[in-house]
Amino acid sequence: MASELKQTLTKRYGALQLWEIIVIALFAAFILILALSVWLSFRKKSRKSNFTQLPLTQTPHLPEEIKDISVDHVLSNNNGTSHQTLDEKFSERDIENGDGNYSGSLEKKTAVGSHLSPATTPSAAAHSPLSGLPEGSHIGWGHWFTLRDLQLATNHFSKENIIGDGGYGVVYHGTLANKTPVAVKKLLNNPGQADKDFRVEVEAIGHVRHKNLVRLLGYCVEGTHRMLVYEYVKNGNLEQWLHGDMKHQGHLTWEARIKVLVGTAKALAYLHEAIEPKVVHRDIKSGNILMDDNFDAKLSDFGLAKLLGADSSYVSTRVMGTFGYVAPEYANSGLLNEKSDVYSFGVVLLEAITGRYPVDYDRPKEEVHMVEWLKLMVQQKQFEEVVDKEIEIKPSKSELKRALLTALRCVDPDADKRPTMSQVARMLESDEYPVMSREERRRRRSQNTELPRESTEANQDEIVTEAKT
Repeated sequence: MASELKQTLTKRYGALQLWEIIVIALFAAFILILALSVWLSFRKKSRKSNFTQLPLTQTPHLPEEIKDISVDHVLSNNNGTSHQTLDEKFSERDIENGDGNYSGSLEKKTAVGSHLSPATTPSAAAHSPLSGLPEGSHIGWGHWFTLRDLQLATNHFSKENIIGDGGYGVVYHGTLANKTPVAVKKLLNNPGQADKDFRVEVEAIGHVRHKNLVRLLGYCVEGTHRMLVYEYVKNGNLEQWLHGDMKHQGHLTWEARIKVLVGTAKALAYLHEAIEPKVVHRDIKSGNILMDDNFDAKLSDFGLAKLLGADSSYVSTRVMGTFGYVAPEYANSGLLNEKSDVYSFGVVLLEAITGRYPVDYDRPKEEVHMVEWLKLMVQQKQFEEVVDKEIEIKPSKSELKRALLTALRCVDPDADKRPTMSQVARMLESDEYPVMSREERRRRRSQNTELPRESTEANQDEIVTEAKT
């Protein structure tokens, strides 16, 4: 028996004996199994930490652009000095948006002059939307959600849960395991583009906190999926209240519109002036200004945002944004800075005053472009004719002129003459007109010598002068 086995094993097949072939085969199988196990282990690890080309890692290791964006005080990259935040730039009343100054938010269709008073503003110690979730998933600044978490939250990304879509992807309404409502932004799975869009939004808003910025709660990076999880703001956006889906609930009062715009101005002032690097939103429009139940503004959608360091006055980039809101110098040159956002905000302010779209081809030729039409109306001193007819309780003349002058300064064709957003916020809240400096007033009057110079008409003349620039 043994001799037969030995004879079999020593039998030659070509240059090798059978036992040699068996040993080589076993060794090859061992190497193959070892390689397969290493590959599976690496693949499993890479799925959990697929951040190598993103601004986050599993630990996470954040790039400097994100680390520099903080909640309160931000250190400059150049000299380490602390930048002043808006809490310091504005008084406490400013930061709270003067909630006590607004008597109502809606004008109901069924009862002229009836109002819904906004509820008390929640305190800073409000319930955290992430409380009750597994502590092990808190990574760095936000919460790391698994794909399974978000599938359960959105009913497996059901069509019934879709609340918005666009070229970037789809937004779903969802409910987390702790019953917190969220908005899940699922980026399109375009190779490379999803990673880029993901990186842009995380770098722009991942670390910042402001009451008028929609809060980014966390993210999901799993396989080819890139998702961002935001707080859910359920009271619609400014565009819907002015033109669309929310009009059936009533019309925004003048006070509510100004409240929303003041909040938006403060959010932009925070992004432009209180953090380093500054954030240029690049897509300011009424559709990106959400509102909570108290009609406080929540600026959203940072998919086109750009970071601008202290050593840069502008960034050259492909022209993006929404037609009618884009600043002319940016549209013509591709050179972007925060003054582009100021122009877009001015368009939104005029949109809220007039109730018109920035561009509306259904209107007569001279009224198609809202900004140019409004300048013409102001030059003819037909101030009150531009107010949205849906506003039942009209603003006072002083309130209207203040808003118009602020908006016209924002849409000045010369970007250098536009105010900063902190100045805009103060203009809108001030009880006085946003008066020009004496030198600026003289210069503009010299360019418009036909304007009357009596002091009693100075503010009205100033608005007309702005409209002529």
